[in-house]
Amino acid sequence: ASAARPVPEPARARAAEQAASRAAQAAGAAHDAMASAPRLAPTVVSPIVRKLAKDRGVDISTVRGSGPGGLILRRDVVTAAAAPAAPAARESTAPTSSAPAPVPSTTAAPSAVDARTGLGVAERVPVSGIRKVIGQAMTRSRAEIPEATVWVDVDATRLVELRAELKAQDPATAPGLMALIARFVLAGLARHPELATRIETLEDGSQEIVRFDGVNLGFAAQTDRGLVVPNIRGAHTLSARGLDAELRRLTELARSGKAGPAELSGSTFTLNNYGVFGTDGAAAIINHPEVAILGIGRIIDRPWVVDGQLAVRKVTQLSLAFDHRVCDGGAAGGFLRMVADAVENPVSVLADL
Repeated sequence: ASAARPVPEPARARAAEQAASRAAQAAGAAHDAMASAPRLAPTVVSPIVRKLAKDRGVDISTVRGSGPGGLILRRDVVTAAAAPAAPAARESTAPTSSAPAPVPSTTAAPSAVDARTGLGVAERVPVSGIRKVIGQAMTRSRAEIPEATVWVDVDATRLVELRAELKAQDPATAPGLMALIARFVLAGLARHPELATRIETLEDGSQEIVRFDGVNLGFAAQTDRGLVVPNIRGAHTLSARGLDAELRRLTELARSGKAGPAELSGSTFTLNNYGVFGTDGAAAIINHPEVAILGIGRIIDRPWVVDGQLAVRKVTQLSLAFDHRVCDGGAAGGFLRMVADAVENPVSVLADL
């Protein structure tokens, strides 16, 4: 008997080509079946993504989303638009080479998975525009200012009642609670002016505290563009009604995007009413290059002891973050206590209404 002969190399090559051809045909059939099968509506939320797909000639229903639950993101449309058209060889029964034809894919690249957490990256948003400016200012504040925070709970019942009385007398000109508290703040700064100063670094590296003749009162305003701080110039010269008018005017300018550099810079002390977001307290970040910021929490009903008896009162929390380079806790506490006392007994401070 003769020994078995090895299979010639040409025969092996032909067998490999036939196997690759069968695999390519199966892949093409599967693709055609999937393309002709009924599809669910594409998972896409952003109208920007839909417009991008339309502008680049991409059928959104053919894009596979890499976001949570198959959500189609901007990068998925970009990838689909950049992918080369499927090679015509896929429809042929005889591929030109033994290697399988490349099939374009719209799945997320490996870089879309965060290496640290193992989770998919839903989106990457560049830090730019006003968000970048805010971030830089807050980072500088934290890096340069050795800040401390003091706070106190305050019975604001009389202030709320006074505001209601003023509104009943003249709804058109009655100042709001923010304007009334701003008037108390300005009275406190008249007694503790170091909290409305600025620290400057000189060319030789030394520092000096710059005191001002008056106060430009800034206030945090949330807009569609982000958080901005308009300021009332010469606020110390205004009554509560004058402050209220300026608060309304500058808030409208900020929210409409029409506030200019003059309105958005130059404040020497800032008020932050985070109570409008339903929060009671916060350790606010000082608005650099200022040296202090006063936060106001929401006013809510709480149990409170009045003349030795438990009662339900309108209570808020005031918090003051201050630069420890310009003053110590005694001055900061004195200012905060003065504002708190004015909130609890407002009539004496508001003689200039």
